[in-house]
Amino acid sequence: MGKKKNNSGGSSLGRALIKDRFANNRGRKMVSDNSMLHTTELNDGYEWGRLNLQSVTEESSFQEFLSTAELAGTEFQAEKLNIKFVNPQSNVGLLTDDEFEQVNEAHNKFRENLKIPRRPPWSTDMSPDELDRNEKESFLNWRRTLAKLQEDQGLLLTPYEKNLEFWRQLWRVVERSDVVVQIVDARNPLLFRCEDLEKYVREVSPNKINLVLINKADFLTSNQRHHWAEYFQSLNLRAVFFSALEQTEKTQLEVINESEVVKDLKGNIAKLERSVEENAEALEDLLQKIETLIGDTTLREEVDDLVVNSSQLLTREELIELFRTVHMGPKVTEGTTTIGLVGYPNVGKSSTINCLMSAKKVSVSATPGKTKHFQTLFLDKEILLCDCPGLVMPSFVFTKAEMILNGILPIDQMRDHVPPVNLVSKLVPRHVLEDKYGILLPKPLEGEDPDRPPIAEELLNAYAYNRGFMTANGQPDNSRAARYVLKDFMNGKLLYCHAPPGIPQEIYHTWPERQKVSSENRVLPPREARAIRTLKVTTDDIDKSFFSEESQVAHSKGVAGKAAGVPAQGVPQDVANATAKPWKVANKHKNKKKKEKLRRVYAHLDQH
Repeated sequence: MGKKKNNSGGSSLGRALIKDRFANNRGRKMVSDNSMLHTTELNDGYEWGRLNLQSVTEESSFQEFLSTAELAGTEFQAEKLNIKFVNPQSNVGLLTDDEFEQVNEAHNKFRENLKIPRRPPWSTDMSPDELDRNEKESFLNWRRTLAKLQEDQGLLLTPYEKNLEFWRQLWRVVERSDVVVQIVDARNPLLFRCEDLEKYVREVSPNKINLVLINKADFLTSNQRHHWAEYFQSLNLRAVFFSALEQTEKTQLEVINESEVVKDLKGNIAKLERSVEENAEALEDLLQKIETLIGDTTLREEVDDLVVNSSQLLTREELIELFRTVHMGPKVTEGTTTIGLVGYPNVGKSSTINCLMSAKKVSVSATPGKTKHFQTLFLDKEILLCDCPGLVMPSFVFTKAEMILNGILPIDQMRDHVPPVNLVSKLVPRHVLEDKYGILLPKPLEGEDPDRPPIAEELLNAYAYNRGFMTANGQPDNSRAARYVLKDFMNGKLLYCHAPPGIPQEIYHTWPERQKVSSENRVLPPREARAIRTLKVTTDDIDKSFFSEESQVAHSKGVAGKAAGVPAQGVPQDVANATAKPWKVANKHKNKKKKEKLRRVYAHLDQH
């Protein structure tokens, strides 16, 4: 049966193409002017009834390029063939000493230009539309200023928050707070501290107090805490040390043991009461000694408006008491001290609140935008906590790798793992990495600096092979290994603490001695040596290539070449000299007397 003919003359194909092209437009909504719904007609989040609180900090390179061009009011042209090749066997993404000094000078020069957006002046007589328009205009000017600072001076900033709604939340937290607490990471406090926020707090009201809460202070030694206490004291800025994780674990342990303690107390209540009655005078003396001790170890005191900071690591109860007494002047809410908590993501702001409340009141996340609105939580009748959404404020950094190591950029979303791993290798000594992971890193080659840090390829090859992270083709999976190493650094397993200004880093942070003894003459197994080796050319490779016993040879198609005048293996010299084709000599046993037989056959035919 023949195929049914199409009598439509091919028109069904055209209809199918048109249907396929325009079918996706069916059912789309129209706006008032009968046009397709576009993003400009969508609710952009500036109505308090429907907030669009999605944090915008990290943009793709294309989006960031367009945003910067738009804010700067400039035109752009595509650059073709502008390709830069980098050597993976080098410190990719790191600055040299001279470059570091130049960038540091630029940071100090333009530090005053690094500001946060201010709320424009307003009054109750303004309409909501006018107030909204003024805030948007002020915010756009602020973004344009930072974009020009990056473009004109070539400075690198953290990916600061680009959603106006988050800054509106900050404005309201500052306005209703008596004490604004900046929570920073103890390993690098200056990166997470915003000086301009402190200025803004004083601009809003001179009665407000700034306080720096150095979280994760259990990473620091008492001597390191002392250095930071003196530094902030020199700035006349209050600073306290706290560890939310340590206090939370302590509280959980107390809850676990509470039942046993209660049983013991019930059994000893009578004994304790009798003991108190019999030793009333001794108890009174003990209380006086405790009061004297507390007076001698005052956490903070003010003399003639001067701040004296303590290096003591506060407990939960001591921090609550500090919040209760830190502000003695006029309050925004009469009878209640409002504590505004501000901080970057991943510095432990939500963990601090949960520790103070002894319960999970706010969700914990290292991603900006998890807390979308400021929240108020009563710690008791006299203390009100005001939690601001996590804000990434503009700050100077030297490299993008620095932002990854400090948790500002998410590790799982990084595109290039080489620069941050190179930075880890530069900060953490070789022997610490070997002791931590139980690996042996390749030594510097001949002609290289013997004290140079390992490069990313050397560290990741050794780590991946040791953990069994291999790709399908049998090579170490460096990308997977990099995420483990970087997360160890961010979580403090590879601990590196930055020194305050004026304190040499080598004095502030000392490294432990080598724990695992390794032989200088240790030889790696061949398989491991092949797996962790790099692509660098060594002097041994050059010597083998130059002094190789193999000489130049001539090649023929499909046949391995032989040096001229050198007989093939197993072939007598006279046979080799008799023929100029060595491959025929090699196959001589297969064609033995072939020509002689053919000559006899043709001679016989000629005779007939």
